[in-house]
Amino acid sequence: MYVGYTDNLKRRVLQHKQGSGALFTKKYNIVDLIFYEGYDNSKEARNRERQLKNWHKEWKWNLIRESNPKLETIEIN
Repeated sequence: MYVGYTDNLKRRVLQHKQGSGALFTKKYNIVDLIFYEGYDNSKEARNRERQLKNWHKEWKWNLIRESNPKLETIEIN
């Protein structure tokens, strides 16, 4: 599971799919987006990223399943 911050989700997903994203996503071949949150300013987004990175894996899965119970891939166009 990868938690990250970006100011351009479409570009970042494409980077991960091309293998030029974060080393973690490249190493584990993580290319499917199943959850994201949008924020109006970068400070809030970065604070949320830090918060989520400190969560237990089970808490993250519970958050994801609240909005995407079937864990379906989200396409960003």
